[in-house]
Amino acid sequence: MIQISQLSLHRGAQALLEKANLTIYPGWKVGIIGANGVGKSSLFKLLLGQLEADAGDLDVQANLTIAHMAQEVTATNRKVLDYVLDGDAALRHIQQQLVDAETHNQPEKIGELHAELDSIEGYSANARAEQLLAGLGFSANDFQKQVKELSGGWRIRLNLAQALMCRSDILLLDEPTNHLDLDATIWLEDWLRNYPGTLLLISHDRDFLDQVVTHITHMHQQKLDIYKGQYSAFERARAEKLAQQQVQFEKQQQRIAEIEQFVRRFKAKASKAKQAQSRVKELERMEQISAAHVDSPFTFRFPSSDKVSNPLLSLRHSDCGYAEKAILKDVSITLTPGSRIGLLGPNGAGKSTLIKSLMGDLSVLNGERHTGEHLRVGYFAQHQLEALDMEASAALHIQRISPQATDQEVRNYLGSFGFIGDDALAPVKRFSGGEKARVALALIAWQKPNLLLLDEPTNHLDLEVRHALTMAMQEFEGAVILVSHDRHLLRNTVDQFLLVANGNVSDFSGDLDDYQRWLTDQRRIAQQAQSKTVERESQSISAADRKAQKREAAELRKKLSPIKNKISALEKTMETLQAQLGEVETLLADNSLYEASNKDLLRDTLAKQTQLTQQLDTTESEWMELAETLETMEQSLASE
Repeated sequence: MIQISQLSLHRGAQALLEKANLTIYPGWKVGIIGANGVGKSSLFKLLLGQLEADAGDLDVQANLTIAHMAQEVTATNRKVLDYVLDGDAALRHIQQQLVDAETHNQPEKIGELHAELDSIEGYSANARAEQLLAGLGFSANDFQKQVKELSGGWRIRLNLAQALMCRSDILLLDEPTNHLDLDATIWLEDWLRNYPGTLLLISHDRDFLDQVVTHITHMHQQKLDIYKGQYSAFERARAEKLAQQQVQFEKQQQRIAEIEQFVRRFKAKASKAKQAQSRVKELERMEQISAAHVDSPFTFRFPSSDKVSNPLLSLRHSDCGYAEKAILKDVSITLTPGSRIGLLGPNGAGKSTLIKSLMGDLSVLNGERHTGEHLRVGYFAQHQLEALDMEASAALHIQRISPQATDQEVRNYLGSFGFIGDDALAPVKRFSGGEKARVALALIAWQKPNLLLLDEPTNHLDLEVRHALTMAMQEFEGAVILVSHDRHLLRNTVDQFLLVANGNVSDFSGDLDDYQRWLTDQRRIAQQAQSKTVERESQSISAADRKAQKREAAELRKKLSPIKNKISALEKTMETLQAQLGEVETLLADNSLYEASNKDLLRDTLAKQTQLTQQLDTTESEWMELAETLETMEQSLASE
């Protein structure tokens, strides 16, 4: 159980939490939501012991393992699969102990450690790690790559895989879907639903929260308010709470006005001074109810250009790809004003390749690309954020595009994207990922495009900005091509889906639920194909093994014959020695042998007894060793 009591947390002059309370019970799956900057990640750092509260208490049940998803990973030489396996600390600990025990030749300890390894399913660890990597979009070819070979986004996926590999009681995930595509997001939902521990999840993806969590914790106004149910239930409960709060606020404001009027009228009159003073004390004791605020500070829009071509852009029988290697073949798309298309397809199938080909960043390998006379493209992709001038402000970025725009026009415009006051003049390098994304969106909207090409635009955006983006895209009069793992954005902004898969681009007639079923079918088909491949390889290996085993058995039989002959010879030797020993013992049983006249004969007989006994012991020992060897070899033959 996690218990937060009257906890206060400050970062510099900013108060993140003030006397906040929260209780989370074992097995709960809790979505942590709130605007960027309210302290969600700081709450995780508190739980991990990386921050200390300024006041109050944080109690976490003892002896619990907490796993978390690191936001960065060092560019190491470690192999991808090994990096994921490192997440299972118990596995790595036992493996290290095994190395030590084998080095020091401790067979009893080795046996105990293998039993421990079996108890934690250590022998299937590689398979589990590979399943995690595959679910998150890695190919089998990636497993043995070095971590430093991966891009930043793929390293973050790798951190997620390592966190899921950990045998944890509490799992902390901070924006796990930011660098996932829709396929990997759907896979992760299923994994988290089956996670047996307590989950704390920071996310701005409404559908993802709806699919995974059982409770929502809203960080707002330095408090932690918990709601039972998924995000949709939270929205309804929050709306009701705000409505009630507004009613109470209005009643309180009316009461305050009545009290203040009474005090003004009667505080100077002796007969009413006591009552007036009582009203003043009532005002002092009154806990102020704040007005309910539900409006987003973001109100931006995408104004369309004045002139529009029809069609805006088209590809005809085009092959799209890189360096003469076609990823997509024979693609034909015509975009007209009002087209609203979502791209679906597995990771790596070519969705981004298609967008870059439409944009013109990639030249088509074959076929034709035609653009309308008045085409104006607004293009958003993650690399656009890296292309921003980190030393320039948001205002300067716009002034470079439109030098004639006044400072006030630019600042008013940026205010609709949440850059108010000095924020509009601050260098971009100081901004978070979400703020940089808002700068990129502001630059797109300023240029009045008539075609939006958006590749995962919601990464790093909080719920309020996503809502504003959804509204802006709904009002946009131009054409839209959208790739996103945010299903709420897809459902509310596009009316047609194209499926990018198996080197082709085709119409997808279903909705997102149908696409999820399509993905499930594709995984099943892939698993069946893999199983058949493994079976064929197994059969091939088995046939080869059988041939080898037959050869080994024949060689073994050749070795059996001399051993059997040797055993037979030893048995005859033992019979002879036992007979001779019997004769000696018969002599020793004769009382006359112990007379003084037979002294030398007694000595020789005793010496012969000792000699025969030693020979018999040696022969028996050799016979026993050969008999055990023969038994082992015969058992090996029997098992073939």
